[in-house]
Amino acid sequence: MKTYIMRALADESRMKLLERISKGEICACKLPGAVKKSQPAVSQHLKMLLFAGLVEVRRHGTNRMYSLSKKGKLILKDINGW
Repeated sequence: MKTYIMRALADESRMKLLERISKGEICACKLPGAVKKSQPAVSQHLKMLLFAGLVEVRRHGTNRMYSLSKKGKLILKDINGW
């Protein structure tokens, strides 16, 4: 699992997504504009972040709402301390 975390953190776009999601729960529909990427690209990045256990998702009607997981919060805290 550590390999997936390192792969997830190695990409600048995924780091930008994590930083945006760390500010509070956000709808997936708003993330492409926040990181200036296409919706399919953001979807693939979110899939990797989910698989690594860094974010959590919940459904709200037809929307998917993303937030940091406990693991994601700890890792971002460590990264920000570097």
